[in-house]
Amino acid sequence: MLDRNRMIYVLDTNVLVDYPDIIPDAEGNTRIFDNPLVSLAGSHIVVPSAVVRELSSFKDEAATDRGRAARLVLDRLRMWRVKTVFGMETNYMLEAPIKLPDGRLLSVLPVSADFKGGLPFRPDEGDMDGQIILTALAAMHLVESEQDNDEFDWGDSSLRLNFISEKVVLLTNDNGHAIRAAERGIVTSRYAYAMPAPYTGRREVKVPAELFQEFWTEGRLDLEFWEDYLPDETPLAANEFVVMVPEDMTEKSLPFDYVTRSDPYFRHIGRFDAQREMIVGLKHLSSAPFTPMSDGQAMYAEALMDPEIAAVICTGPAGSGKTYLPTVYGLEYCRQGKYKTVVVVPCPDYGNLGALPGDLDEKMSLDVGPIRNALENYFYENDPYFKRELKRLGEKGTNIAYSEDEGNSGGPSLDEKVQAHVNYIWKRFFRNVPVKKAQGLDFRQKLVLYDEFQDQSPSQADMLVKRIGKDGKIVITGDIAQIHAPYRDEFNNGIVYVTGLLYDFPMVARVSLLKEEVERHELVRLIAERQAGKKKTP
Repeated sequence: MLDRNRMIYVLDTNVLVDYPDIIPDAEGNTRIFDNPLVSLAGSHIVVPSAVVRELSSFKDEAATDRGRAARLVLDRLRMWRVKTVFGMETNYMLEAPIKLPDGRLLSVLPVSADFKGGLPFRPDEGDMDGQIILTALAAMHLVESEQDNDEFDWGDSSLRLNFISEKVVLLTNDNGHAIRAAERGIVTSRYAYAMPAPYTGRREVKVPAELFQEFWTEGRLDLEFWEDYLPDETPLAANEFVVMVPEDMTEKSLPFDYVTRSDPYFRHIGRFDAQREMIVGLKHLSSAPFTPMSDGQAMYAEALMDPEIAAVICTGPAGSGKTYLPTVYGLEYCRQGKYKTVVVVPCPDYGNLGALPGDLDEKMSLDVGPIRNALENYFYENDPYFKRELKRLGEKGTNIAYSEDEGNSGGPSLDEKVQAHVNYIWKRFFRNVPVKKAQGLDFRQKLVLYDEFQDQSPSQADMLVKRIGKDGKIVITGDIAQIHAPYRDEFNNGIVYVTGLLYDFPMVARVSLLKEEVERHELVRLIAERQAGKKKTP
């Protein structure tokens, strides 16, 4: 008999691929999410047989995250299924659930051709989404049949379909699948990890003049002192940055050398050192190989330069510096011998790299374009020779893309020289690694740059963040407003996952760069302001 007090959740394939630990292991262990969008506690989980078929088609993908998840789920389903064996009819009726150690029930539901005849929906056998929708309809009908205490007739094509929809929910992260299901009266929901509140790694706080004076002068604040002055502030997380603004801005209340936000040392910003239980100033900033142009860049530089911080998560819009700063940092630290290599793992996955011409660098040239562009800009702005030549050509009115030697059209242009230098530096200090090849690697004494991490699935993100090696560092960058991967959204992506997974760790820093901190062309800044709602459209 069905337990009518339990919610029934029908799982789509993409949910199990992203969150395979929904199915517990042999000891009954499963990953507990602090704040899932849907709680599965005490529920009856239904895996459609069509999902099992689809997972079986993925299992031979040896090098993909999808293949790994499919093998894991199938292995666990088989393990639990063989422990509870009933007849075919009881399986069809959801009356033979597996009782999981955490109190949930688990069923694998096949839907027969006869059953299909009793429902107003007849998808083709190859229509996997349709088959999953059919399973959800079947589960809804079974709930209805149980409530009516009617004998279920699998061959009756005139079944009354007054579904109890609130008891059955299809969990899917596929928008198209959700729309098709909703058209047939099925309630759908996403399944993902959600932070209780967006954690940005930074906060701006108006502070009393006495507290500001103490921090500006001493470069640190004991946590107890902070809490005494600001008892209503939410607790600080490890390495959270605090932008302090004095409440009283009169000259008498400010430090004698206060220079507002033009201070190159950004002494109005502190970082919470959880191990020492104090807010400390940005003491590593002065050794950065670049000059921060905003509060956010100062925080980012501090996190990059701090040797005790092993992982940095940075988000922000285009032009805010989230890729440029770690590229320059990695280059200079490789030159100093502190890292062996900068490993670039571009996280968008465009399919089979092997089908593209050329070696690995050529295959991945588009993916690593932003990092190479950062190097090009850095050389134009900081290399003495290229700076001098750029200024000279500007004074002469010569285009850098043309030969600088007007009498010799065959000579290399300044742009070609910079590109040649980028190629040389790239081969010496940088290495491309596709996401599919990162699994199992240990990046010892390397800086690993994960770019566009918002397009990663939670399970891929989990694998990638564990690749850090001894004396290494990982930098995770992305823009949650620019998600391109299917099934990803603001709740269900690699950035959100690792932010939650690594939250409040003393060796992890989270930095959010703001739209108003964009350092590109004025037009880019204006676009960012309009998209943020600060400038009206016609």
